[in-house]
Amino acid sequence: SDKEHSETPVKFELLGNYPNPFNPETTIEYSIPSGVETLQETSLRIYDILGREVAVLVNQKQPAGNYKVKFNAAGLPSGVYLYKIQAGKFSAVKKLLLVK
Repeated sequence: SDKEHSETPVKFELLGNYPNPFNPETTIEYSIPSGVETLQETSLRIYDILGREVAVLVNQKQPAGNYKVKFNAAGLPSGVYLYKIQAGKFSAVKKLLLVK
């Protein structure tokens, strides 16, 4: 019974990626809540530790809901990376660790 997953979320949330550490693929989950009237301009980007953008995973308007996005880092060196979401006025950053 994964009923709670199908309900529309009540808050913006950026969840930890799994697996973490990862090689070469990990999944990032985030939520856009109900109560936002319109589509939210949403971007999910990966940065290296120096702040250089290395991947754009999402860059589009999205309705409220729960999202899962896969990130494949096959072409990147091992190390710490940051992922940042911006959805409307909400933004959050978390770390992920690529170990090859």
